[in-house]
Order: sequence, then C-alpha cells, then structure tokens
Amino acid sequence: MSEIIDHLASLTGLRDRDTLDVSLAHAMRDFLAPQRVAVYRLVGDQGEERWLTRAALLADSPAATADPAWVDLDSLPRAVERPTWLECLTTGKIIETRVDGIITTLFPVMSDTGAVGVIEIQNTRGIGTKSRRLVFGVLRIYRNVQTLLDYSERDTLTGLLNRKIFDDSFYKVSSLPLLDAKLDEGERRHASGSRYWLGVVDIDHFKTVNDRFGHLIGDEVLLLLSRIMRGAFRFSDQLYRFGGEEFVVLLLCNDEGDAAAAFERFRHVVGEYPFPQAGKITVSVGFTAIEVGDTPAAAFERADRAVYHAKHNGRDQVSNHAELMRKGIIEDGTRVSDVELF
Repeated sequence: MSEIIDHLASLTGLRDRDTLDVSLAHAMRDFLAPQRVAVYRLVGDQGEERWLTRAALLADSPAATADPAWVDLDSLPRAVERPTWLECLTTGKIIETRVDGIITTLFPVMSDTGAVGVIEIQNTRGIGTKSRRLVFGVLRIYRNVQTLLDYSERDTLTGLLNRKIFDDSFYKVSSLPLLDAKLDEGERRHASGSRYWLGVVDIDHFKTVNDRFGHLIGDEVLLLLSRIMRGAFRFSDQLYRFGGEEFVVLLLCNDEGDAAAAFERFRHVVGEYPFPQAGKITVSVGFTAIEVGDTPAAAFERADRAVYHAKHNGRDQVSNHAELMRKGIIEDGTRVSDVELF
C-alpha cells in the first residue's frame, strides 16, 4: 500500500508532461512487474496520425526510453499500422492479445477530450480483475493531473499554451542543438532538425476589429486564428497566446529557409481565410533562430524587432531578424521588449 501511495504522490506532484508519462510507466512496472510497459500517444494531422513513444520500460531498465522531440514524424508508425492500439483508443476498451506466449494488454489513456493514447503492458501472464481496477484508478488520477496542467498552462479562450510556461519550454528547446551533437549516425537519419525558431505573430489592425465589431467578434477572430495555427504547424511546434492579439510559435525545422517557408504558409492561409464577421484578416510575423545559451527575453527581443519592422513596412508579411541584420536594415541592439516575459 505504501508503494502505491508513493507513486500516486509522485504523479500528482508533477508539473512536467514528459516526466509525468515516465512516472506513469514506472508506476505500472512497479505495480504489475511486467516484462515491458510503454506509453504511446497519437500525434499528427487527421488522416496522417502516427504513434509517438512517450515512455518505454523493460523489467530491468534503469530508465525509460522515448522518441525525442526532434523525431521525424514520417519515421513513426502510422496509426493504421497498429490496429489493436487504434481499436483500444477508439473504443476506450481493454484489448488483450497473445503471441508466442506473451500476453499484451492495452489500456486507453484518456483526456477530457477523449482517448489520446494507449498504455501497453506485456507479460507471460494476464492482468487480473483487481490489477485492472488498479490500472484504471491510476489512469484516472493521471487524467486529472493532465486536466489540472491544461487549466494552468492553457489560455482559456484559445486553448493554446499561455505565457506562464514559456520560459521553461524555451530552455528545454534551446538545449536541443547540444543534444543533437551527441546523436549517432542512425539517430541523425531520423532527426527532422535540431534547431528551434521563435516566431512572434501579431494580428494587423486588431484594435480596428474590436472598435468596429465589438469584443465578441474580436474574440471570435482570436479563436479562429488559434485553430488556423494548429492546422498550419506540426505537433512538435509549440503554440502560445501571450495576450491580446499577440501569439508566439516555437518552431522546429531544419534551417532558415524552412522556417521562413513555414511562417509564410501560415501567413498566406490566414490572409485567405474568410473570417465570418470581420472579413479579411492579416498577420505580421517576425522570427529568429534560438541559439545555444539563448535566453527567452533575448530571443523574444530579436523576433519582436523583426515583427516591429514588418508592421511598420506594410504589414501582412514575414520578417527574419537575421536577414534584416545581414541587409543592414536593423542593427544589433539591446532595446527591451514591450512584452514582459515571466
């Protein structure tokens, strides 16, 4: 009983989603003593979903393994390639199969919006009724913790990440170039890139939208823009609303050209979208590379200077801080951004 309480205390005390999934896998291994336990999430655009390994443990593994943040989505197994996993996720029921004496039991991992993944437990014996109740109890607690994290980390209007957790996320992604240097040749073939880019998105003339149509229509524009963002960027990209009409993207891609193309695609989609009440809406975007040892304030300052240039030179465009520097349009400076990061 004390071991169960210790694990539950650990789960409910965590505030990091990566660590939470690893803790879940450790709890299942300690409770059930299986040969292997793994937590998988379904990620990617509709119709192109893939299975991402969040945490995997063998019976004698000292630490869990997982797919890295920079994994190439195309290297992951498609949803349809794991039909039993997909059945467990879509039906919300336990699925048990036996192959060569190994029994694999799948449990659905739920969120407030439905099933989001599965936990797979492999052993030479099945999981009894009492143990199944224990697993479902732990998964309910896991779901509640995820809900609390969503409440504290998400913007209430758009559902995007809020500025409270931006610094922690930034420091995680700014360490990826260091991690990439340690990859072996096989891992490099599956890496989609080792650099993140920070983009600041500002809605053009948003005050005019509020003045002409009212704040309810303004909120509708913000909500629709957040949906466009989710469709325009990949699962590995992190999307934030910083307040008002300002949004931030932590974008993972290979190089400057790819980053510029991604932001241009997003800008184009927004410009072509028929907003029901407000009509045509455009955005100005400024972006910069995140360097090793960067700070959130310094990187945001560079992207903010780029978006400031875009808004004062015609709007509805994407500005690259590094390119503006190369052309001598702006100089390296230490101006403090108007947006306070915390």
